Amino acid sequence: MAPILTIEDLRLRHKRFTPKMFYDYADSGSYTEGTYRENEAAFAAIKLRQRVARNIDHRDVSATILGRPATIPVYLAPVGMTGMQHPDGEILAARAAEAFGVPFTLSTMSICSLEDVKAATTKPFWFQLYVMRDRGFVADLIARAKAVGCGALVLTLDLQILGQRHKDVRNGLSAPPKMTPQVIADLVQHPAWCMKMLGTKRRSFGNIVGHVKGVDDLGSLSEWTARQFDPSLDWSSVEWIKSHWDGPLILKGIGDVEDAKIALQTGADAITVSNHGGRQLDGAPASIHMLPEIAEAVGDKIEIHMDGGIRSGQDVLKAMALGAHATSIGRAFIHGLGAMGEAGVTKALEIIQRELDTTMALCGETKITEVGPHNIWGGVPHPAPVVDPDRERGLAAVGA
Repeated sequence: MAPILTIEDLRLRHKRFTPKMFYDYADSGSYTEGTYRENEAAFAAIKLRQRVARNIDHRDVSATILGRPATIPVYLAPVGMTGMQHPDGEILAARAAEAFGVPFTLSTMSICSLEDVKAATTKPFWFQLYVMRDRGFVADLIARAKAVGCGALVLTLDLQILGQRHKDVRNGLSAPPKMTPQVIADLVQHPAWCMKMLGTKRRSFGNIVGHVKGVDDLGSLSEWTARQFDPSLDWSSVEWIKSHWDGPLILKGIGDVEDAKIALQTGADAITVSNHGGRQLDGAPASIHMLPEIAEAVGDKIEIHMDGGIRSGQDVLKAMALGAHATSIGRAFIHGLGAMGEAGVTKALEIIQRELDTTMALCGETKITEVGPHNIWGGVPHPAPVVDPDRERGLAAVGA
């Protein structure tokens, strides 16, 4: 088998191992997927200044995130249904992150529960919160996060309603999967995944099932989830969250300078510049395009994190150079998890660490915390929209 050298190598293995509905859930965007693709393309268009004959011995790629040391300026982003990419996926990813020395963030919509992850780890992990209509349930989630010692709360602001995720609808996405003829045919082609999934009892949303009255099977869970995302979420909700949570708070989903300024006034500890990986508003700019403007507006007053499109250590350096204090990765670690389980998450982090160190050295720098706009050549370009050839062929086939 060919050596694993890049996140792309992990992605290809992930695609082979995992059933289509779960792979597509991880590796897709909303509507036309334009923003999803531009997140990556925007990074590729940014060019770096290569510097030579500089002393690049004794390099240091470590950073501090929310006051705590991290091996690299990266943490694992919250990803829903991680435990369907690989059995017990959240537990495995949390263990890998802990051993590597970076934070792990558990999603509200995880398969393994807060308590499951706590039982499998020794250090605090973070918890990502969706605001639901049932505020009693939300308050209970926050209390559970406090009870297991979560080190930070990540409040997602950009999912008041669900974006147009066409692949998920076409695939009949659910956890556990509904046994339709289409799904059964897909599962038959992934026997290794099926055998491993039979070895765990965790196949549904662990933070919800058993914690909400009347939600005890797939049908009731689907109905409850469909009506729970709260479109009335506004900035006053942040104050309500803070009244229940007294630890570090990160506001995730900031993609506009004005929203960043408002977020600053809430007293949050950090913001994450993010477009939800291109899975919400298709047509929004790439996260890396918005980062410099937001960093200029509020960067000296609040810690700025960034996600969306990071597939390499070089991408991490570019984000740090353009104003991020830290970055988070979702698909990059999910590809590792889907490909190889816990070892794959470790491999993804090792790849990013190695690429970050090499890129930093060739830019003539020795500390990742000292990179800046001076490492970027020619400013930040805005490339033309990326064309998806598969979509273009589909449009041609229907005469569009």
